[in-house]
Amino acid sequence: MTDQKPRITPHGWLHAVVAVLAALVAMAVVAALGLWAAGAADLPGGAFPSVVAAVVVMAVGGSVGLSGDAGAIAETDAGLSVLPLSVGLAGALVIAAGFLRPLRHRAVAHAGELAGWAARIAVLWVLLLIGLALLARHRFTIELGEGTAGDIGDLLDASPRVGFETDVPLTLVFGLLWLVGVIAVALLVSRGAPLPGRLLRFQESVRPAAFAMVVLLLSYVALGLVIGLVVTATKGHAAQTLAVLLLGLPNLAWLAFTLGLGVSWEGRVEGPFGLPMPRVLDDVLRTPDDSTLDLHTLSEHDGRVWWLLGVAAALVLWAAFLMAARSPARMRAWQHAVHMAVALTLTVLAVCLLASVKAHYGLSLLGIGDLGGGLSGRVELRPHLWRALILAVAWGLVTGFLGGLLARRVHRRGEVEPGQS
Repeated sequence: MTDQKPRITPHGWLHAVVAVLAALVAMAVVAALGLWAAGAADLPGGAFPSVVAAVVVMAVGGSVGLSGDAGAIAETDAGLSVLPLSVGLAGALVIAAGFLRPLRHRAVAHAGELAGWAARIAVLWVLLLIGLALLARHRFTIELGEGTAGDIGDLLDASPRVGFETDVPLTLVFGLLWLVGVIAVALLVSRGAPLPGRLLRFQESVRPAAFAMVVLLLSYVALGLVIGLVVTATKGHAAQTLAVLLLGLPNLAWLAFTLGLGVSWEGRVEGPFGLPMPRVLDDVLRTPDDSTLDLHTLSEHDGRVWWLLGVAAALVLWAAFLMAARSPARMRAWQHAVHMAVALTLTVLAVCLLASVKAHYGLSLLGIGDLGGGLSGRVELRPHLWRALILAVAWGLVTGFLGGLLARRVHRRGEVEPGQS
């Protein structure tokens, strides 16, 4: 009688722990370095670890609420809605790699197997989010400075005390949705990842397009990183530039991507707050009313922004060619056009939702005015969504068709070499 050893699951709890912890380390390091470069290490009351935790929570879609208290006859009002996409991207890449690694060298996997593997990661991810949510809370006082504002604040006990804390239920909901999105994209993008048998018929049309869109977005991030490092080396303000790169590089890179497609945004900048570099964004939006941000308005301040149009044309066409080259040879150019239009539209929609910004802070005395002069501010940036989606469809149809024609010269899966039977 032969002893049978129990089958060891190639993607068990140990692999899940490693994947989740590695993602946490990646996000925490990027967030901490970015905040340190931005000067957050000097926040009073030992707030730095809590701020790092809050940024990580925000990066995965969690909800961090701001609160304020300025004494009995003064009040504060604050709100923040922005995703530090550099932090989120670092975590997404690491956890996607951790999810896919045990599945490599497999052609097919049962749906239950994939669900079980994802569930292990999800359970650990929920525990991690709860820990971060409990850590991401702090309160500290903002000094009004010397002069009349400071005297009034001291006399009336109206020095603003602001803080932040995490909405745990919302953080768990959006954090899990973020994880599901990352895992879904990882399965769609990776040619070597196994799929359930029932889904194999969709991989020929979906996977090349998904892969091309991820390459397109990462190409913009890589190009933005190169430009940022050049600016750091040649223009000075190294700490400020590094803070932007480590916290919001995809925010700016993907904004530039949509602007190059012709998408217009709307918003305003008021008070001491502002958008990070390039400065031209702040110049366009710092007006009394809402302003339109597009290539035309940007070119009035810097004519070099028209390069964004050329970069978009080159990179989107490259993505279309890459999609067609990874698709079966039997697909026709019009099919590539349709696939590219759908993929690019979904990508632009995601960028528009992720890159929107809304932040405000106000301090008033007896409900009137701005106590402390200059402490109130507002930053808003939102896309003209329908215009963005229509442009994405048009760009996708044109570049997808051209990419399909260009890929005809490339040997692809499904082709038979001359002389082969």
